[in-house]
Amino acid sequence: MNTVPNRPANSFQILLLAALLALQAYAPSEALAESFAELRRQMVQYQLKGRDISDARVLKAMSIVPRHRFVPEKLQKMAYQDTPLPIGHGQTISQPYIVALMSQLLAVKPGQRILEIGTGSGYQAAVLAEMGASVYSIEIVPELGRQAQKTIEPLGYETIHLKIGDGYQGWPRHAPFDGIIVTCAPTRIPVPLKTQLAEAGRMVIPVGPRHHQQLVMLTKKHGEIRQQKVVDVRFVPMVDASGRTY
Repeated sequence: MNTVPNRPANSFQILLLAALLALQAYAPSEALAESFAELRRQMVQYQLKGRDISDARVLKAMSIVPRHRFVPEKLQKMAYQDTPLPIGHGQTISQPYIVALMSQLLAVKPGQRILEIGTGSGYQAAVLAEMGASVYSIEIVPELGRQAQKTIEPLGYETIHLKIGDGYQGWPRHAPFDGIIVTCAPTRIPVPLKTQLAEAGRMVIPVGPRHHQQLVMLTKKHGEIRQQKVVDVRFVPMVDASGRTY
């Protein structure tokens, strides 16, 4: 889960979203697909461009990746609202804005290797893959990892590599990584992740106790890690296989 300050939608957006959601109740599959596509366009225009997301590649990726495919069917009509949504097992899919913000902070370039800790629904991994990255994603909840695999496979993102395991330890076999993105919050930045970050690489991670976390960006230069606070956030805690928080 994550929360950041939100920007109210204008009345035109509210009316458009209401009309599109009403259409979904009876639309054939082609019209339904187009209504979701229009919701994505509105999401990008108002929730992302309308705030501080300016990276054209992030905006393009999020206009393409079908977020509604990554949420339970009963919640698909809410998929393009700027809010986290439950995906089971006490976990959520991050709100679109935070996905865009973290992707923008990573400054991903095509062909780069990105480590993701916390696959969740698989949506963040799909956005990064759409941007041209090779994504190595780790999920500690087996059921979520398997569901993410089922969601991603038909979408054709062949550069996403999924693994069930403890994200605190990273994925040494494929290190170093040009970028590391963490979608759960440890109380301290895991040392194994720092060591697996490549020179000139970036890590974006929420850090802190359950009710007081900060999204921070780390950069590695000449082997030294520099840290910069970005915004206050709220994510689910990082846990080990026993459920103990890190």
